[in-house]
Amino acid sequence: MRYFLIFFSLLTLAIQPGYSINPFAKWTKTELTLCNGVVSRIFQLPAVDGTFVTTSYKPLNGDFNYFSYSCTDFQFEVNDVVYSGKTKWELVKIEYADDSKEGSGAVVTLVSSDKKIGLSVKFLMYPNSPAIRKSLIVKNLTDSDIRLESVDVEKLEVPGYYPVTYSWIYHDYGRRRYIGNYDGGKQDALIIVHDMNTEQGIVLGNEATGVMKHTSVFWETQDICVGLTYKNALFPFRKWIGKGESFETPQVFTMVYNNQKTPDEILNTAVPDFVRKYMGVRLSELNEKPTFVYNTWEPFFKNIDEKLVMELAKAASDAGMKEFIIDDGWQDSYGDWGIDYKKFPNGLKPVFDYIKSLGMKPGLWVSIGSAAPSSKVYQAHPEWFVTDKDGAATSLHAPGDKEKYTACFGTGWYDYIKKILLKMAVEYGLEYYKLDFAVVTSAYTFDHNQSGCYSTNHTGHKDHNESLFTNYERLWQLFDELHEAKPELFIDCTFETLGGTQAIDYALVKHAEGDWLSNFAGAEGEKTDIRIRNMAWWRSPAMPATALVIGNPQMQDIGWETHIKSIAGALPIMLGDPRKLSESELKTYRGYADWLQLMESKYGIMSFRQDLPGFGEPMEGMWDGFQRINTETKEGGIIGVFRHGSVESARTVTVNWLDPLKTYQVKSMIGKDVARLSGTELKNKGFVVTLGELYSGELFEISQIVM
Repeated sequence: MRYFLIFFSLLTLAIQPGYSINPFAKWTKTELTLCNGVVSRIFQLPAVDGTFVTTSYKPLNGDFNYFSYSCTDFQFEVNDVVYSGKTKWELVKIEYADDSKEGSGAVVTLVSSDKKIGLSVKFLMYPNSPAIRKSLIVKNLTDSDIRLESVDVEKLEVPGYYPVTYSWIYHDYGRRRYIGNYDGGKQDALIIVHDMNTEQGIVLGNEATGVMKHTSVFWETQDICVGLTYKNALFPFRKWIGKGESFETPQVFTMVYNNQKTPDEILNTAVPDFVRKYMGVRLSELNEKPTFVYNTWEPFFKNIDEKLVMELAKAASDAGMKEFIIDDGWQDSYGDWGIDYKKFPNGLKPVFDYIKSLGMKPGLWVSIGSAAPSSKVYQAHPEWFVTDKDGAATSLHAPGDKEKYTACFGTGWYDYIKKILLKMAVEYGLEYYKLDFAVVTSAYTFDHNQSGCYSTNHTGHKDHNESLFTNYERLWQLFDELHEAKPELFIDCTFETLGGTQAIDYALVKHAEGDWLSNFAGAEGEKTDIRIRNMAWWRSPAMPATALVIGNPQMQDIGWETHIKSIAGALPIMLGDPRKLSESELKTYRGYADWLQLMESKYGIMSFRQDLPGFGEPMEGMWDGFQRINTETKEGGIIGVFRHGSVESARTVTVNWLDPLKTYQVKSMIGKDVARLSGTELKNKGFVVTLGELYSGELFEISQIVM
């Protein structure tokens, strides 16, 4: 009763019409309007009939009639009771909302009719962006713990027959077309629902982590839902909220659009612009982005030592590498993370100092949540480790593996591993961490029961379901604290840590700079190249291209020059044995490395990537390509064009998103003048690229000519 009185008294803080001075939000007693000059969204407030629903959501220009008049807006369960925008609420207050990235909007605070739940619905809009970002803050007003599950942060209904029947659903990062009922999963950080007939649609961005994200389109009813996994899912979300405590969900974002024959335009402009400028991704915080990385993993695997690493460092430096990463094999054990002095008798610091003396940034691989049963830390603290359904320690990365167990981040392991990582980063001057192996679920098992932690004695989670979400969130918190100590640290969080084959998502890129996406091994020449370019195409432009760490092309492979050209569309990284390269080959490598560094210095290419118009998914028998144009300055960038077994030896290349009135020069890497065209001509006319070999590619610079 006392909670009801507190909330009821707040109702006397009347919300006066026209009171808001927020540039993107205004309200009356019955209606809230969000509008930033690009899109508008209107909500009916509980003063009307006790509900909080979306009554209009559309772009400001042109027709848009995709949604029902009254949309549920949100839905969740607390102790198996369903609460939604269409259940009864009382309005407590509306306040301004903002964030550090120019976001502006409103927070609507409600109390449920049963007086058990306080709810704040938070909306943010951004300058010149169609994105509306949203989260729910659920407060426990009861005298005991409550169980939050099955959360739809967004829930929007569509009317009748046509949207469901004729909408294309672009899933898997907006790249795969599907028609029908769709229930998304861990690979669906971004989905686009597009109606070809009416040329309108909606972008659905889910910022939840890994296997905890859920986005569905027309799955069980005629609605679109974005949020967290349901309680009957393979990896169910659950959060226990204590008396008087609150929990804020991960954010989601939506973008409505019209007058688009395909979603390509918004996927290549509004989506990456929002992610780069407003989402708060880590790459945007770096003053210097990596441009050419070397990693020791293949072909050496764990067979490394001081002599080998120093030899590799010298050769990699001669090849122009900018970052040098020592992978697995340097440590004395999983868990203790001490140095193996048999391999590195002088420790790692002299090795790192040598790497830095060669002009490269040093990096190190660590399995962030693994410990061997024989390690000192496991022997001292077995209670810190994940337990299976039978109460035994286990490896989530490879269930049945008795050589290493997985730690639970809801225990003292968190402070333990944080101390180790901070010491090496600060004392040894590390600039790059590759943090690996599963912490919640494995990319290599199909048994969902082998996930999370079943212990009921860990302070970080109350039960198994809650452990799934908690361990992800504690991982991100650890990354944030590492960045506080070392703001320019590049963290490469692998797909194995995220828990899905070649998975990456918005939660990861907000807390880590990169994601080791692949282990493409055993292929040479064009087979490696097509896999690199396909992976880069598949994950971008929904994800920042420089976050795509695509292994494992080797420096001495047959056709290694096309490796470099291919991987220039993501984060350039190479493995292999640079000692096998001749002096002339090392010189050629350095030419590529210096050119990529120059392009980053001139245009900031590592912050951008767009599709090359008219060139689709890389595949056998086709041409493909990419462009990395700075769409903010419009001064230029690079493009990559590839012939992959096509019978055509020449293609016309057009370039979008430049200044239509400016003149640009197209140059080869060696400075040969290819074309001089205006931005309009580059978009509509283009230039011809001829590639004589069936499997080949070229990189070009696009530069604005200053008159």
